[in-house]
Amino acid sequence: MNTLTLGIVVIIYMFVLAWLGYIGYKQTKNASDYLLGGRKVNPVIMALSYGATFISASAIVGFGGVAATFGMGIQWLCLLNMFMGVVIAFILFGRSTRKLGEKYNARTFPQLLGLRYNSRGIQIFIASIIFIGMPLYAAVVMKGGAVFIEQMFHIDLHLALLIFTLIVAAYVITGGIKGVLYTDALQAVIMFACMLFLLFWFYRVMDMGFIEANRKLTEIAPLVPERFKEVGHQGWTAMPVTGSPQWYTLVTSLILGVGIGCLAQPQLVVRFMMVESTKQLNRGVLIGCVFLIVTVGAIYHVGALSNLFFLKTEGVVASEAIKDMDKIIPLFIDRAMPEWFSAVFMLCILSASMSTLSAQFHTMGASFGADIFPKLGHRKNTNSTIGVRIGVLCSILVSYIICYTLNAGVIARGTALFMGICAATFLPAYFCTLFWKKATKKGTLASLWTGALASLFAMLFLHKAEAGAVGLCNMLFGRDVLIDVYPWFVIDPILFALPLSTLAMVLVSMTTYKK
Repeated sequence: MNTLTLGIVVIIYMFVLAWLGYIGYKQTKNASDYLLGGRKVNPVIMALSYGATFISASAIVGFGGVAATFGMGIQWLCLLNMFMGVVIAFILFGRSTRKLGEKYNARTFPQLLGLRYNSRGIQIFIASIIFIGMPLYAAVVMKGGAVFIEQMFHIDLHLALLIFTLIVAAYVITGGIKGVLYTDALQAVIMFACMLFLLFWFYRVMDMGFIEANRKLTEIAPLVPERFKEVGHQGWTAMPVTGSPQWYTLVTSLILGVGIGCLAQPQLVVRFMMVESTKQLNRGVLIGCVFLIVTVGAIYHVGALSNLFFLKTEGVVASEAIKDMDKIIPLFIDRAMPEWFSAVFMLCILSASMSTLSAQFHTMGASFGADIFPKLGHRKNTNSTIGVRIGVLCSILVSYIICYTLNAGVIARGTALFMGICAATFLPAYFCTLFWKKATKKGTLASLWTGALASLFAMLFLHKAEAGAVGLCNMLFGRDVLIDVYPWFVIDPILFALPLSTLAMVLVSMTTYKK
């Protein structure tokens, strides 16, 4: 499909987004509307927004590339995301979060814990972690969308990134959470339809059924490149060798980091406080499960099977057709799918990126303007959203700058890294706040600080993937990691930080609890 046609499709899509953003703007009357949609959001809209926020371009482009490179072991992440991110999140966490948020009139995730313990320190600490740490995740998602635009339009990556960022900024800053929710719902429908078509069209192009495709994928295991065999790759339908570097990356970083970390994502937690009742939350469970199974399951499945397509057309497996795994899925779409679908799928990638980014920017802006500097712009109007809008703008600029520093193949890893930090820092405090009556303010602060510092220390001095890239450990001690004995340097920081954060929460709360 030529660039002109692609451009027309995108322009129409942008006009629709602008219209939905304008509706959100017109319906936003005060700070409560801007932050929580007045707590009267339709449960279907909320569930679709939750799913669209959950599934970003990193899941499609980044994790799809991981599936193409290392195989279907990543499907365990799909199962864990559905169980933890939807069933447990909605039924167990969602109900209590909505009730607690309504009780204390909390409008953000930091306020939820801060008001519960009457602690301004807790609120500011959580908001600071969000505002400082989330730009890394946002930058990863921005790169996923920009890479796909670069591949489809054949334009410079920097130009693609600039255009993409400006579009998202426009409707997040003006429309608030209602603008985000309405655009998310549309984007979720586009993503769902695209993934269904992608799955069925692949089997048509390859002229084979489900069983035959998986059998042939198993048979080409000897074609695994030597550089991947050395780290434990055994084929695209098998898990890596247990205890190998790739096994630790897949299990501890990608599956556990993202699978558990999704429970403590501030931009997802806040959606539970947007509906009027618990019954409305229950309605979202089925929608969320079906959405995740189709969208995530399809791209992981097709990603692995794309090796058969590249072997048939290029004579090599996917990772040899193009070295950067972040570009495997865009290349596959360009080569295997009909021309018209390239435009539609580009909308899918844009939708996945925009839905996640809009939620992230809104969350970072709320942390800045509603939690850290709540009085900013309130001198004349107590319902002013100027502070939040300034925070959104700052977070966009920081994320945009970070995106320029990212290396190739970083999309999936960056996503897992941030979600792992959220799990270690927020999850024990969040869980105990909801379900443990003996949780105390000091215990919560201890847990937050322990999780954050342990995650940072592990990334800078223990986990080679980050420590080697940053270089601080090498500068101070003359080596990439403090413990260079295998497998310590390939174990993800979440396995160090999360148990320590949980232990700090329990021990300090028990010693400071007063009846």
